[in-house]
Amino acid sequence: MGRLAKRLFDLLVATVLMVALGPLTGLIALCTLFLMGPPVLFRQVRPGYGAKPFTLLKFRTMRDGRDAEGRLLPDAERLTAMGKLMRRLSLDELPQLWNVWKGEMSLVGPRPLLMEYLDRYTAEQMRRHEMKPGVTGWAQVNGRNALSWEARFRLDLWYVDHWSLGLDLKIILKTIRSVLLREGISQNDHATMPEFMGSDRGRL
Repeated sequence: MGRLAKRLFDLLVATVLMVALGPLTGLIALCTLFLMGPPVLFRQVRPGYGAKPFTLLKFRTMRDGRDAEGRLLPDAERLTAMGKLMRRLSLDELPQLWNVWKGEMSLVGPRPLLMEYLDRYTAEQMRRHEMKPGVTGWAQVNGRNALSWEARFRLDLWYVDHWSLGLDLKIILKTIRSVLLREGISQNDHATMPEFMGSDRGRL
């Protein structure tokens, strides 16, 4: 019953936000197309509920810059000025409301990470996939990208074990505060987060 209520809450809020933010979303899409060219959306396969793959949607924030050998340049060198602004305000995440509406994501849950990380998780860390991934989450309102990976996973697992609609509402309100204060956007010396290479310990 709790998960059904969470799904209905997601549908209601996602629908209202997509309608209310439609003009802003359209404006961002046009600016992205004009300043960076197509495609407007960044699509990437991520693990969802039960680690089942789905296609995550975001607005593009980086150019496709490559070095002389054809390798992508570091994130910090490809991130555009508009991309930095969108990330500071979390506007690049708006297309994920469609992922929520489709049922691939929830408004609140552990953030969906990269598919290649699946083989690097401990059994305990894999438990983060017992909930649908979220547009925001407990880790995002308690440090966001400024956290270490281990701290982030501990917060994800705490959410998995303690989630409720009341907690989801609290996280959404704290997310608005974090966005307004521009907290935890990145780690020092990284545009976002360094790559997760696996934990040194067997368990968190």
